[in-house]
Amino acid sequence: MRVLITGATGFIGRHLIPVLEAQGHELTLGLRNLDTAARLPKGEAGSQQRRVVVGEIDEHTDWREALQEANAVVHLAARAHVLDEGSGEEAALTRINARGTRRLVDQAVDAGVERFILMSSIGAVTTRSDVCVTLHTPCTPDTPYGQSKRSAECALIERATGSHMGWTILRPTLVYGPGNPGNMRRLIALVKRGLPLPLGAIRNRRSFTFVRNLTDLIEVVLSHPNARDATFLVADGDDLSTPELVDKIALNVGVRTPLISVPLPLIRGIAQASDAWTAATGAAVPFGTPTLRRLESSLYVDIEPLRTKLEWSPPFSVDEGLRCMLTPQ
Repeated sequence: MRVLITGATGFIGRHLIPVLEAQGHELTLGLRNLDTAARLPKGEAGSQQRRVVVGEIDEHTDWREALQEANAVVHLAARAHVLDEGSGEEAALTRINARGTRRLVDQAVDAGVERFILMSSIGAVTTRSDVCVTLHTPCTPDTPYGQSKRSAECALIERATGSHMGWTILRPTLVYGPGNPGNMRRLIALVKRGLPLPLGAIRNRRSFTFVRNLTDLIEVVLSHPNARDATFLVADGDDLSTPELVDKIALNVGVRTPLISVPLPLIRGIAQASDAWTAATGAAVPFGTPTLRRLESSLYVDIEPLRTKLEWSPPFSVDEGLRCMLTPQ
């Protein structure tokens, strides 16, 4: 199968390329510019890897060359979620994630693509929930990033419905693994300091997605008949509280990070003081209100449809995923 991967130089893309090549797929890698090609993993011996520069992603991107002979598209390219989403950031999220996806979907249908896999996010549903999120949970995205991802989902379903092109939407929880960016990297850096953290009183529940579980699922979804025109929530299947996650990270990196049980109202006051300090001085702090919200809130999902519809279970547990991420290679 000839597969176009967008966002090939990103975190998930760099892990996905060798998985699909090992299964014999021929790959077209959509790049924004040639400078990013240095981040790509080396192709397998004899691999049929094709690289096409598509430029910036928005409603004007020309995907026609990249889509030549493509049987499937795995759309990973997106503007990533950031903690501080100002008005300019919201416009960029809409342009790239929503309108950029619509453009690619339109041209994929015209090019005769058979399967389109959209890497969405649990943020398209919500970023926090005290009850288990399922496929029946109403989508009420509470961030500009989540709203842009939900718009991308709607664009895909609207355009592909009634066409020859099947679609699959994947909504992973926080994705982690070797070389991960974002919130997990920040938490690891915090734990590695070995300083006491005031998180012992937190009683939450969160799902996580190991990147190698996600790439394994993508390979299955490319050809599974039950993945056609379907949406799936993705996670490792093992949920953790923040204190449990901190303990596991500390164990794997070989540090002792004491957890102090500080009442949550006091922690929130500290986070607000940190926000005020940042606003007054411009100095970044590792423990502001946006970070605390993610550390104290719950967000866990039901992945049973993956097991029943696709007969797929995550090949790696969360413990195995964390150990792989944190053990020096």
